[in-house]
Amino acid sequence: MRFAQVFGTARALALCFLAAWPAAAMEVAWWVSSEDMLNTLTAQPGLALGPEAPGADLRIDDTQRYQTILGLGASLDHATCYNISQLPPGEQERAVEWIVSPYTGIGMNLMRICIGTPDFTPSPWYTYADIPGDLSLEHFSIEKDREYVLPILKMALEINPDLLFFASPWSPPGWMTSNGHIGGGRFDSAYYAPYARYLAKFIKAYEAEGIPIYAITLQNEPDYNPPTYPTCRWTFKQQAEFIASHVGPEFERQGIQTRLWCWDHNFEPIGWPRNVLNDPMAAPYIDGTAFHHYAGRPSSMARLSAMFPSKHIYFTEGSTSGVRGAIEIIAILRNWARSYNAWVTVLDDKGQPNRGPHRAAPTCIVLDSASQTLLYSYDYCMYGQFMRFIQRDAVRIGSTDFRSVRFANAAFLNPDGSIALVVANADRKPSTFTIAWRGKSFAAEVPARATATFVWYADEMGQPETVSNVSSGQADP
Repeated sequence: MRFAQVFGTARALALCFLAAWPAAAMEVAWWVSSEDMLNTLTAQPGLALGPEAPGADLRIDDTQRYQTILGLGASLDHATCYNISQLPPGEQERAVEWIVSPYTGIGMNLMRICIGTPDFTPSPWYTYADIPGDLSLEHFSIEKDREYVLPILKMALEINPDLLFFASPWSPPGWMTSNGHIGGGRFDSAYYAPYARYLAKFIKAYEAEGIPIYAITLQNEPDYNPPTYPTCRWTFKQQAEFIASHVGPEFERQGIQTRLWCWDHNFEPIGWPRNVLNDPMAAPYIDGTAFHHYAGRPSSMARLSAMFPSKHIYFTEGSTSGVRGAIEIIAILRNWARSYNAWVTVLDDKGQPNRGPHRAAPTCIVLDSASQTLLYSYDYCMYGQFMRFIQRDAVRIGSTDFRSVRFANAAFLNPDGSIALVVANADRKPSTFTIAWRGKSFAAEVPARATATFVWYADEMGQPETVSNVSSGQADP
């Protein structure tokens, strides 16, 4: 895998974007990242919107509205926070800036964090209530998070005050499970009430640290419980009952506004979250459903959205790699996901720290363990092609779906009136095509194995409808 110190300084990164930004409504700005690293979020010469050429290959229709985007990002998990914390103080801030800053970074604005330890951590497994039988949660404590997790989260929020966090537990306290361990057990329904208070205590404790929690999932991958790392199996009946009779009412009683996302597992079996959402007592407390990509297809999200159009869809875990990874992200966003989150942002060149059984591919940022410097891969740039340009509350709009494994696109209308079109070309040769929009068009050539983002404004051509005018619950045509 090729790596680079992509840009010399954060200022250089910011100037790269600002210099190329469209200056007028008839101008199209665009940036490219290629797997050969010859282009790394590199600004290209501007393009002009002219009269529509016949036979356009890709049509943009901003009258077709789909889901709004909550955010795009990755995770500030224990391994990532630990690796960043190993850098000198000034380099720590620079690393976080390049991840979350919308001006001098790639603008990740939605980050997943962990309630207790996940598998990727240097620390022995822990939760916040590890004394057996502590039903009153007298000994609840987030103290272990102070070593390297909380400082990095606070730094990220200081750099990007608009950053949102959602949180997931890999396991409840071991004494709440069938085998008494953090891993391999099943949730014991006798502990519904203390576990609801446990989650509420976590949210209140983090809020006291200045870290609001936008949403939580109730269990990472609840349909999977190997004993080799923190896991816990739940049935859909348990999750529905827990939401309806315990955690939902507990949050309501305490005035906690944190949203609840059910499931937090693969595209299939879709019947699991469907059964939770079908529960009339649980459904009112549920904001949406969270998905991972390790089994099934993204189209399952669109199917669930059609069944429950008032409930949102989120993609909460799954790193992708290369241009084909960009095509996968496009498929996720074209199937009603309001978010995309990669999993684990920074491991070292040995794939560490990782106390779990799953070997990891190189992360988008890699810590060189010898020099203690960070290396930025194509995937960092590829993520930036989405995250730097698709704003929070953007609405996905209509664009030609080629249904190809080598070429894909998705288009968005941003709150500032700009349109962002992301195109991925996984072919071994450049792809030339014409893009048509509102009786105008422009032509572009995207290099082989590259991802490109095109941005233009509509101000002088008739303001589009407001972003709030969004359709929902129908599969993308």
